Amino acid sequence: MLGQGRAVPAAACARLGRLGVASLHAELALAPKPGLVTPFDTGSHTDMDAGTFLRSLFGLRHYFRAVALAGGSDAPFATLRTLGIAAEAAMLRATGGVNTHRGAIFNLGLLVAAAAACRRDGLPVSGEQVCLAVRRWSPALLDAPLDPNSPGQRARARHGIAGVREQAAAGFPVLRVLALPTLRDALAAGLTREAAACHTLMTLVAELDDLNLLHRGGAEGLHWARTQAAAFLADGGAFAPDWRSRLQQLGDAFAVRRLSPGGSADLLASAGFLLQQEAV
Repeated sequence: MLGQGRAVPAAACARLGRLGVASLHAELALAPKPGLVTPFDTGSHTDMDAGTFLRSLFGLRHYFRAVALAGGSDAPFATLRTLGIAAEAAMLRATGGVNTHRGAIFNLGLLVAAAAACRRDGLPVSGEQVCLAVRRWSPALLDAPLDPNSPGQRARARHGIAGVREQAAAGFPVLRVLALPTLRDALAAGLTREAAACHTLMTLVAELDDLNLLHRGGAEGLHWARTQAAAFLADGGAFAPDWRSRLQQLGDAFAVRRLSPGGSADLLASAGFLLQQEAV
């Protein structure tokens, strides 16, 4: 039952927090990754590189542990939100004002807190169950104010689509139904972790109304990106022998159009965390 159980030990929360940071580092290290920053190129970005992301991760290193402690002690959403606002400020200080991880602070922060809450309440810790556990904060989450001037919120309002807040309030169905099964199946089929992650990323790009793509390319840019990702998957995705070169070529096309599927990348990192935390 929600709200029952003892607070999760600090050591377990620290491990969950480290996994949160590690999942974002793994997403950064992944390549090729169309339109996104990797250790080898800046994708479609001119204001950030891998070093910017590493500085951001260093600035966020305490946040994920703190949000795990909050979730593991049955803290209300207001506490999580306060921690998230402070984390965003730390990110901007570390990067000189560049938004590298705002989406991850929200998505992954909630999931890290939910992972700790599941342990507090004696619930299963499967990735799917952790997603569902986020719903305990749904009423307060949906009532929280949004920044109407953020690029993502402007795109959301302009195109009339649901955003990540609605995803979170519903228990992240895109993770439960799409990202997690895709990643699990790819790994079970023998793909390397790198190939499985790239395959999952393109699956997300093909299906998601990615607000970053909408902001950068409008409805036309989103449609183009989704079509390209779907074609990559129809030709075998990361199961095809030439998948790496095909994805690199696709990355060049994304960069020409300045398209970057940042929302999909955040969800990929979240899926990676959800799988890894099952063993904690």
